[in-house]
Amino acid sequence: MTVAHGPITQIAWVVPDIEVSESFLGTVLGARKWTRMPEVHFGPETCTYRGAPADFTAHIALAYNGDTQLELIQPVRGDSIYTEFLNASGPGLHHICVEPEDFDQTLKDAAAQGLDVVQRGDMAGQMRFAYLDGAAAGVPFIEVAEVGENMRKFFEQIKREAQ
Repeated sequence: MTVAHGPITQIAWVVPDIEVSESFLGTVLGARKWTRMPEVHFGPETCTYRGAPADFTAHIALAYNGDTQLELIQPVRGDSIYTEFLNASGPGLHHICVEPEDFDQTLKDAAAQGLDVVQRGDMAGQMRFAYLDGAAAGVPFIEVAEVGENMRKFFEQIKREAQ
């Protein structure tokens, strides 16, 4: 049974220095322009980490290679799957993102198959996300996302500017 029915839309790395990674991955993958969002806060009202309220901040940069979004995440403060990953493994590929047709049903299907949601959140009603533990398959996490209209427009603007 497939858990997430939908396209793979993003590849993401967790890094200790977002500027260095923008330069390197931009050169290697042809990402011409990165859009950096410093100090993105994920608060306990809208985010959980390992089942408990989360409170953390990260620098995030987005770019595109064709239709695939590239994401860089640099943890700044607080505990999250990003700090956990960086502390345990060092920088590297962190997750791929899938946008299923039905976010809630996907999480129910994941739970039925014993796949744990390690972190989840809601970004002002414009994007819900959940990270499934993917270590058994060789990818630390699989992100499941539901992208709202305004966030989709923001992503499309970033893609246009990157062309």
